[in-house]
Amino acid sequence: MSEKAQATVGVFGIGLSAYWPQFRGLRERLEGYQSKVEARVGEWARVISGGLVDDAERARQAGEAFRRSGVDLLLCYVGTYATSSQVLPVVQGAQVPCVVLNLQPRAALDYPRTDTGEWLANCSACCVPEISCAFARAGIPYHQVTGMLEPEPGVHEPWESAWREIREWCEAATVAHNLRGARMGFLGHTYPGMLDLYSDFTQHQAQLGTHIEVLEMCDLDERVKGATPQDVKRLEDAVQSMFDIAEDSPSDPLARRPDPEALKWSCHVAAGLERLVGDFHLDGLTYYYRGLSGNRYEDLAAGLIVGCSLLTARGIPCSGEGDLKNCQAMKMVDLLGAGGSYTEIYALDFRERFILMGHDGPFHLDIAEGRPILRGLGLYHGKAGAGVSVEASVRKGPVTILSLTQTRDGRLKLLAAEGESLPGERLKIGNTNSRLRFALEPAAFMNAWCHEGPTHHCALGVGHILGKIQKVASLLNLELVTIGDSAHPSPGHN
Repeated sequence: MSEKAQATVGVFGIGLSAYWPQFRGLRERLEGYQSKVEARVGEWARVISGGLVDDAERARQAGEAFRRSGVDLLLCYVGTYATSSQVLPVVQGAQVPCVVLNLQPRAALDYPRTDTGEWLANCSACCVPEISCAFARAGIPYHQVTGMLEPEPGVHEPWESAWREIREWCEAATVAHNLRGARMGFLGHTYPGMLDLYSDFTQHQAQLGTHIEVLEMCDLDERVKGATPQDVKRLEDAVQSMFDIAEDSPSDPLARRPDPEALKWSCHVAAGLERLVGDFHLDGLTYYYRGLSGNRYEDLAAGLIVGCSLLTARGIPCSGEGDLKNCQAMKMVDLLGAGGSYTEIYALDFRERFILMGHDGPFHLDIAEGRPILRGLGLYHGKAGAGVSVEASVRKGPVTILSLTQTRDGRLKLLAAEGESLPGERLKIGNTNSRLRFALEPAAFMNAWCHEGPTHHCALGVGHILGKIQKVASLLNLELVTIGDSAHPSPGHN
């Protein structure tokens, strides 16, 4: 899916300098354990090692070094007992979130044969309560992973669950890192009257670190005019290889086989979109333009869906109707490797107990069930113009939806739910639509979802990724509410 820059993760181990002359080889053994941690974390992030911190002065130095390196996340590997004064200065200096890794090297001690030195090499849990207290009293948020450094015969779960958590923290740090450096284009304006969609660009910069590049339709128009016949032909070939071309819909007279000229125009606009994204170095695009009386800009807006679907599949999410918040949610889901398609609630099915969700495009082509379809639309309902739209359904199996909304006091807030994508008939109206079932019955889900003040749209991704989203919310200091049988608010990183 999307190309993304890896997060930079600082890893430091802790131990007590008083132990080294007392227990020969203990330090070297712990350094060996730490090197295994760093190697494994290096599979998911760029690692900056702070070495083994064993006194308060080394802790201060490590914190300053991490800050200079611009780490996104700290992992504190607890090898043995250490005082909390060897941990707090590191985190205070680095000024980024910290996860304490309580990874025991053995599943259990051989009690009759274990001496003090061997116990110290396995007592990682000993100082974790002390570290937690120091963080709490200092007002520093922290997180903890407890489990095993390596698996042993018959004891795998503590190793698997711990390293799954660590990987999710690295992936969450990658999302936060990429959002802080992202450039989101805002082309045109928000759909008039949709009060939920209006965004404060300064708010996005302040809370997510994302730059919003304000674009005019003339910026797109010039690049569409500059598209070469070779550019257009290349995209026509790509479209033919990726999509099925629909015949007339059996149920909707507005949805017909795409007009060849309209399809060519969509590819022409897609070529202009590619240039727009490249020229402005965009990582996402929010767009809408109403147009008037069939003018040039109306034609441009009507030709956007195919090109925006192609961009979304490249990891450059495109959110229609000027919904910048949903573009951010789509980007988060895509950075987690789950796709992230533009969608909304269509209807409730009380017979089969699912919710129909979709939109008139764009769609994340990488998460489609089968080959997506192109249909011509005689009009875009509630919008000006006519053209070619994408009809598709998300892959069957586990899915997650994510909404980015805004609270009364101006804070951005995440809302998420896990569910399943079901097989069955879908609408043939030139729109994406999927049958989604959640833990709650449709009516209860609808009431619970709307109780949290969501925006009109959400990002639809494949897989159950709520655990990762919870970590993203923590790193971005965003409130997260999950909807389901055990729904409960998950506080952000405060």
